[in-house]
Amino acid sequence: MFKKSFLVVLMAVVMLSGFSFAADADAKKPGERARRGQRGRRERWPLAIQAYSFRNFSLFEAIEKAQEAGVKYLEAYPNQIICKEIVNKDGKPVKLWFNVSSEIKQQIKDKLKKHNIRLINFGVTWLSNKEPELRQAFDFAKEMGIRTLICEPNIDNMPLLDKLANEYRIKVGIHNHPKPSKYWNPDVVLKALEGRSKMVGATADTGHWCRSGLDPVEQIKKLKGRIVSLHLKDLKDFGTKKTYDVPYGTGTSKVKEVLEELNKQGFRGVFSIEYEHNWNNSVPEIKECVEFFNKTKAGLKPVRRERGSRGERQKTGNNKKQPKKADKVEKK
Repeated sequence: MFKKSFLVVLMAVVMLSGFSFAADADAKKPGERARRGQRGRRERWPLAIQAYSFRNFSLFEAIEKAQEAGVKYLEAYPNQIICKEIVNKDGKPVKLWFNVSSEIKQQIKDKLKKHNIRLINFGVTWLSNKEPELRQAFDFAKEMGIRTLICEPNIDNMPLLDKLANEYRIKVGIHNHPKPSKYWNPDVVLKALEGRSKMVGATADTGHWCRSGLDPVEQIKKLKGRIVSLHLKDLKDFGTKKTYDVPYGTGTSKVKEVLEELNKQGFRGVFSIEYEHNWNNSVPEIKECVEFFNKTKAGLKPVRRERGSRGERQKTGNNKKQPKKADKVEKK
């Protein structure tokens, strides 16, 4: 009798524990799903500042200035002094490169976290055509949370870049400097991207197109579907020797029209402000760029990107509709 009562009590305790565990699990699920959703959801048009805008300062100072300008993202560039306090064995300031020590990388992460800035892109940089050295660049990017490596690669290096971009899930953007540089003409960029996956594309520098005498809106149309990020600029009197950067909307580089065209294309990618003027006191003008960008973005209704079936998107990007569940096929 005692044994039977004991077993009944034990089973009741187990069942109640099970219900309690299940209830706790169910209570956690919505929060966990929300957190996963927050991590997985990417901002439609992240706005960064290219640290070259602060080339007269250190990386740590650039991070501070990015926060002051009101952005959440930074695009770093190679060989910028990290900070005056981080020095090598010879007492010289360490410059940013893929081979910086784990300790220095952690110091950079801590500085970014302190100012609520994310390191999102890196370039314009040289990338090796040797796989072990190139992997060092991708390892650095992965560890630092970088989304895109920006470069002006040799054509022969494209297959290896494509391979590692897909392996690491880090994009590669081909940047254009002004004429007569290698990639000043978008046709050359498109030629380099032939046969390559969507993990490699163009980092469109709209200001350099203007310096080359090209209409930026027309080039955006030409590169439809292949742009992964932009260096967005507005220039004064482009096409003349007096050309220089000005706040968005005050120049003649069609910034608003560029954004409207990218919205029509359903573009999803990173914009970087690379402000190459008033080097020692550019934050007030960069703030104007941020304000113009955010206001224009808010006025554009997002356009859904064309999407095909998974296999087709990986190969050709064709839009193939999947059969609905209701459309059942009779078994023969």
